[in-house]
Amino acid sequence: MIAEIPGVGLLTATAAVAAIGDAKTFRSGREFAAWLGLVPKQTGTGGHVRQLGISKRGDTYLRTLLIHGARSVVTRGAGTAWLDELLKRRPFNVAVAAVANKLARTIWAVLARQGRYEAHLPIAAS
Repeated sequence: MIAEIPGVGLLTATAAVAAIGDAKTFRSGREFAAWLGLVPKQTGTGGHVRQLGISKRGDTYLRTLLIHGARSVVTRGAGTAWLDELLKRRPFNVAVAAVANKLARTIWAVLARQGRYEAHLPIAAS
């Protein structure tokens, strides 16, 4: 059930299922996140690629719900090492967009595999 994912509530879960339909129509979680407009635009020439802001294409309502859920995860302080390091390097709103992208990919993975969400424990550094 995707409502068990931190940052995804019942409203976001039902909106995601309604918007996606069959999750297998997307080849990967990245393709689903791109459809929602949660991946950065890319431009470049001469072998140099620049990443711009998120593309803001796709389902505006679902993207908004995911951004709000991600903001909740970031402000509550999930305490993962990945998020802590990201907040040290990037502005708050960039971190929120990155967490929303992760949420979208996680939703796709759970729906495509027709399984349950399993929170993985952080691996301790050796």
